[in-house]
Amino acid sequence: MNLREGLQPITQESTPSLIAAQLRRLIGQGSLAAGAQLVEMDIAGELGVSRGPVREAIQRLTQEGLLVSVRNRGVFVAEFSEADIRDIYEARTAVEKAAAGILVIGEHERAGRELTQRVDAMEEARKANDSEAMTEADIAFHECLVAFASSPRLARMHATLLTETRMCLNRLEGRYADESVRVAEHQAIAEAIRDGSSELVTKLLDSHKDDALARLLPQGQHSTTSQRSDLGQSA
Repeated sequence: MNLREGLQPITQESTPSLIAAQLRRLIGQGSLAAGAQLVEMDIAGELGVSRGPVREAIQRLTQEGLLVSVRNRGVFVAEFSEADIRDIYEARTAVEKAAAGILVIGEHERAGRELTQRVDAMEEARKANDSEAMTEADIAFHECLVAFASSPRLARMHATLLTETRMCLNRLEGRYADESVRVAEHQAIAEAIRDGSSELVTKLLDSHKDDALARLLPQGQHSTTSQRSDLGQSA
């Protein structure tokens, strides 16, 4: 056996990457709320590291749009406007439709089964009235959808969009009078992917996005995909 051909280099995440991952998780969970200030020295002290890797981690999250640097004031967790929320959901749906397009001509039956397991977790959370578990299962569903496409670039784009989505989902708590509606939307998407129905998957992902935006945004601030299509605008 030629080891040079058979073995791949072992790579380890850098300290800034690990710090960024922790901060990203706290932002997504809402532990670092929108508008909260991040202080390099405090974070470095908590983690037991120097300020250099903390600074680099913060710079990465600023580039991702999760943090905002305000001159002479500091760095803060981003606060999303209504336009930001629309943009997040439009961009995330575009990535997921691209991933679904790959799935329906590939291992769509296996993907459909895996996605159904995530839906089952959502249903369990609904029955337990556990909003945190519902959010985690919701996010896991969308992560699974894109992961099955096996596209590193789609996955990278989707990761940041999902953190932003987590921040939006915190605002969705209580917006569903009946969480079974949310579960049913995901179940329909899973079944369409399982059946390899590309056109239906696209339609369901757009409807899912429109429903979330209608609940997140004030009345009259969101026009659905179908309404924009009627006006001759692109979805």
